[in-house]
Amino acid sequence: MQLTRENVTMYGTIAALLIGAAIPFLTDNMFIVNLAVLMLISIIFASAWNLLAYSGQGSLGHAAFFGIGAYASTIIAVKFGITPFVTIFIGAAVAAIIGILIGLTCVRLKEWFLAMVTFGFAIIVQTLTVSVLAPMTGGWDGIPSPRLVSPSVPGYQLIEYYAILIITIGAIVAIWYIMRSKVGLAFLAIRENETEARAAGVDPVRYRLLAFGISAFIAGVAGALQIHHIGYITPELYGVDNSFWPITYVILGGLGTLAGPIVGTVVLTIIWEGLKETGLTFARYVIIGVILILTIIFLPKGLVSLPEQVQEWVKRRKRKEPEGEPVAAG
Repeated sequence: MQLTRENVTMYGTIAALLIGAAIPFLTDNMFIVNLAVLMLISIIFASAWNLLAYSGQGSLGHAAFFGIGAYASTIIAVKFGITPFVTIFIGAAVAAIIGILIGLTCVRLKEWFLAMVTFGFAIIVQTLTVSVLAPMTGGWDGIPSPRLVSPSVPGYQLIEYYAILIITIGAIVAIWYIMRSKVGLAFLAIRENETEARAAGVDPVRYRLLAFGISAFIAGVAGALQIHHIGYITPELYGVDNSFWPITYVILGGLGTLAGPIVGTVVLTIIWEGLKETGLTFARYVIIGVILILTIIFLPKGLVSLPEQVQEWVKRRKRKEPEGEPVAAG
């Protein structure tokens, strides 16, 4: 069977979902279950960043929307006593609105100028959180956040796990639908050639704002899920590392592909935790950096392109003729 990128995406995604659904039955180690939960949330966050990149835009401060969604969800849940299953989407909507407002001011900028604006915005939001908004946010100390499922509920950890798994599947399906729709074609046209897209009747400003809003919404969902899973929120959520991890996941897995964020998150998380078990600290960052560099050099389309690359290599080996002329029998 020809392993095209579409086949890899389809079968790989199905396999990942089946494994994800089976994890609680394969182990009773809650550390692994908790790690799987954080991995699912990272997949949502990385997919949000990837959708923005799919439209030809860059962000170096997506942690801002991740954190805004988390803080908005927590504050609304605490103040009004609403279940987090509702407030995560309200918080995400707040993140989307702010994302659109940011987009209105700088959506006409080139990719990496826009990326620097988002980076600066994340710093501003963190500063406001620990100063002006400290009475609500608790400043650097943070505030408790309601758990997604109360620990008083029997089997709450499994309920929470499957709830987050379902939300992750919903986010992936929504992004898949967007990528294959007319909106996705408009995103792709703008990314490839904005001038030709404009000539074809596509309004780049409108669609970039749409991409920014959707991406910020999904990032806000991821942030709210993480905080309601942990049960506490601090301004460290806006940290630079939280902005760069989704970029790393996507580049490693495959930029602009549906499966890229999933593959990159799973592979990198396993490597990271494996290195952690060996006792490495700062050396882990060096190793991850080397892996990322090698991937960019030898697999510029990410790990999702590896099956295709292997098939091409095998075909070249088969087509390669032996050197020299055959020796005639005496």
